[in-house]
Amino acid sequence: MAENKDALIKKDRLRFTKNKMSANLILLAIVANALYFVSIYRTDAGSYYYKIFIGASVVYNLVFMLLAFLSSEGVKNYKMNYAYVSIVLGILQIARIFYIPREAHETPNTVVGAEGTMVMGDDQFTYVSVCLCVSAVLLVAAGIVGIMKTTTLNNYQAELDKKQKQ
Repeated sequence: MAENKDALIKKDRLRFTKNKMSANLILLAIVANALYFVSIYRTDAGSYYYKIFIGASVVYNLVFMLLAFLSSEGVKNYKMNYAYVSIVLGILQIARIFYIPREAHETPNTVVGAEGTMVMGDDQFTYVSVCLCVSAVLLVAAGIVGIMKTTTLNNYQAELDKKQKQ
C-alpha cells in the first residue's frame, strides 16, 4: 500500500512542479552545441570556411539554439510537442556530423605551411563529433523524459477529472 501511495504522490507532485530535468538536459545540449561551433569557427584553415555553407551553418546554429531553448521551456511546462521537437533536434545533431566536420576532415589544407594536413585534424574531428553526439543524446533523453512525464501527468489529470465528475 505504501508503494502505491508513493506513486500517487509522485503523480500528484507533477501537477505542481516543473519538468526541470528535461529542461536542464536541453540547456546542456545547447552548451555542447556551442562548444562544437566555437571549435569550428575559430579554426584557421585559410579560406575553406569562408563559403556560403558556413553562413548557412551560422544561421542553422542560431535557429537550433532558438528551437532548443523554446523546447526547454516547453518541456518544462509539460508540452508534449516540444518533447518531440527535442528528439528531432537530437537526430539532426547526429546528421550534422556528416556535413561540415566530415567534409573538413577529408579536405586537404591549402594554407601555406600547413600542406599535407587536413582542414580539420583528427583531434578536432573527434572533439566536434563528440560535442554533437553529446548534444544529440541529451536532446533525445530530454524528449523521452518529457514524453514520459507529460503522459503520466495527462493520464493522472484525466483520472482526477473523471473522479471529479462522478
